Amino acid sequence: MLHRVLEPEAMDTPEDARDYDAMDHSAVNARFVADFLAAHGRCQGGEILDVGTGTARIAIALCQSDPTARVLGIDLAEAMLERARRKRGRRRPDQAAVACLQGDAKALAWPDGRFEAVMSNTIVHHIPDPARPWRRWPARSRPAAPCSSATWPGHPPSREVATLVAFYAGGEAPAARALFEHHFTPR
Repeated sequence: MLHRVLEPEAMDTPEDARDYDAMDHSAVNARFVADFLAAHGRCQGGEILDVGTGTARIAIALCQSDPTARVLGIDLAEAMLERARRKRGRRRPDQAAVACLQGDAKALAWPDGRFEAVMSNTIVHHIPDPARPWRRWPARSRPAAPCSSATWPGHPPSREVATLVAFYAGGEAPAARALFEHHFTPR
């Protein structure tokens, strides 16, 4: 069993959202989108559910990579969604295809088969018992549709944390580096 140290379930202050959104996730997000599209193929006109969308960066990146994509992003944190809505409000085509709603990953209210596919990136460390909702997410998508999820690989030894932070967040502001380091440091 992987030892997990939970982070706050919702990063819901304007400062949390600002610091999170200031980080450069472009390489990781591009990889997630590429992996999703490799598994799913071109979007087919239905909505993709993005569970734990945060500031909707992956949802927007998916719409940039596949102009036929339409994404419903949900997040528990209203501050994250407010930032996402401001981006979407710019009305660029890749951002207008993203809708954002406050929602709880542990209790999705939609019927089975409602979505073309379901995706989620790095929220497992925010959910107290992730196995229960995770088992239900695939049912929300159409039969044989992908349910793509990614998460951090647990807590590496402390000497590796500094290397990871330097590699992935070395050019970020101190608050952003601290937020990134927080993902890897047992508490």
